[in-house]
Amino acid sequence: MRFDGRRPDVAAVQRMSDRLADRGPDGHGTWTRGAVALAHRRLKIIDLSDLGAQPMTDADGEITGVFNGCVYNYQALREELRGLGHRFVSTSDTEVVLKAYREWGTACVEHFHGMFAFALYEHRTGRLVLARDRLGIKPLYLAPAPDRLRFASSLPALLAAGDVDTSLDPVAVHQYLSWHATVAAPRTVLNGVRKLPPATVRTVEPDGSHRDHRYWQPSYTRRPEYAGMSADEWRDAVLDALRTAVRRRMVADVPVGVLLSGGLDSSLIVALLAEEGQRDLMTFSVGFEAEGGEEGDEFRYSDLVAREFGTDHHRTTVPSARVSAALDDTVAAMSEPMISHDVVAFHLLSEQVSREVKVVQSGQGADEVFAGYHWYPQLAAVAREDEPERYAETYFDRPHADLARVLQPHMLPSQDVSGRFVTEHMAHPGAETALDAALRLDTHVMLVDDPVKRVDNMTMAWGLEARVPFLDHELVELAAACPPELKLADGGKGVLKEVGRKLLPREVVDRPKGYFPVPAIRHMAGPVLKRVREALEAPEAKTRGLFQESYVSELLAAPDEHRTKRGANALWQVALLETWLQTHGIT
Repeated sequence: MRFDGRRPDVAAVQRMSDRLADRGPDGHGTWTRGAVALAHRRLKIIDLSDLGAQPMTDADGEITGVFNGCVYNYQALREELRGLGHRFVSTSDTEVVLKAYREWGTACVEHFHGMFAFALYEHRTGRLVLARDRLGIKPLYLAPAPDRLRFASSLPALLAAGDVDTSLDPVAVHQYLSWHATVAAPRTVLNGVRKLPPATVRTVEPDGSHRDHRYWQPSYTRRPEYAGMSADEWRDAVLDALRTAVRRRMVADVPVGVLLSGGLDSSLIVALLAEEGQRDLMTFSVGFEAEGGEEGDEFRYSDLVAREFGTDHHRTTVPSARVSAALDDTVAAMSEPMISHDVVAFHLLSEQVSREVKVVQSGQGADEVFAGYHWYPQLAAVAREDEPERYAETYFDRPHADLARVLQPHMLPSQDVSGRFVTEHMAHPGAETALDAALRLDTHVMLVDDPVKRVDNMTMAWGLEARVPFLDHELVELAAACPPELKLADGGKGVLKEVGRKLLPREVVDRPKGYFPVPAIRHMAGPVLKRVREALEAPEAKTRGLFQESYVSELLAAPDEHRTKRGANALWQVALLETWLQTHGIT
């Protein structure tokens, strides 16, 4: 969108569209009028006909829009809008988004159950409206400039357009090194790229001025309507909400599968889909070759669940050599640098799954929403006012003071900007206990820009749509109101485990908590270490001067020995950032 009276650079928009082709391999379109140009890459999930193509202009010629994601209640909304006098020419949820905006304006987002990012252009006023779903499941990156605004579903698409300030943001790098690669919206590691925060509508005027409206934030307090509920009643309420969330995510004109790790969360999704009568449900699991004495798969659990519910189960085993070979493609698929080992797993698994289905449900988010991680009891054990300090002690990879030996002086903020972010976030009203404050931060910041982003990036790189029922906004609202002791019970996720006991084999519910193990990365297996060394010793790394050379030498001298406070491989964290910058041509 231009603000200076000039026409948009359609060639730049086409380059952005080309970079997004993997996310939408089933169709593409471009539209321009006045100061605006829009492009879209389509993944056909709902209304497979050309009537669902985008960019889409409503029948009255008032609005043109592009939309990414799925509005799960689009059929009910279409009937409601029909009753209000709107006419439809397709059966797509995109058209429902356009008509909902015509009817309710920016408040349309409050009617949507789903995951979405969209841009709508008002022909008459020249106004542009950008919006993102409540939990930030679908991304929306922005490259602002005085005379224009560019936006896209991925950061590399903005780089493809050119003319982006690719200097590094020291505050974002500080967050990256403090929060195991998470960078909170609106920042990214690049000064010239920002991201629209979750649950936000941005209205951009023709002159470039804009206003943001945050339309959703659940209160992490005990609510009167749930007063006096017993543990069994909470269990049943969570089960009902999860059942609804899974059912909503079945809507599609193509088959829907499940990414089945064999853990509680994905197993519950399989059980509930079986309960709904889903026949020939396809499930998918991935495992890795053992390294350093560490097992690389949890097939015994995923096999158990697949047998229990009679799914059409697919297993993929990845040798360590394949992990190192897949690293470059995985990093290329990252909109932002991500260090979690399972990012490679999701990329490799998504490649296999995309050959069978276009849509999967995934168990992401349950640990943050229902307090499943082992550190939550520590976070719950202090007074509410002491939570920011305890959170930093428990969750951060390293304290601010340690970053002086990691970063070159010009990249080191003078203050603990990551600690200050946590303190300010936790000071907001609406979190009753220390655990409530931690879960609110984890669910609405850390989750969005780590596991959620990871799953979207890796699945969409193969034209695969991942749906996350544990991030159904009504389920999140219910969980936010749930008493902390019910979530912390039974070693974490207590109330969810009680749900599991009604539906799953005991071995799945009572198993030790699993993580997606990728031993080749955790133990810096030979080919992975070779790639890491290449990145850190490359001329670009020397020229960039991001890290202290003495620190990098120390890490390379003992690749498997240096760990962050949270146990992550410190060499991997440093190398991944440099590898990402080089992969995306950032010098």
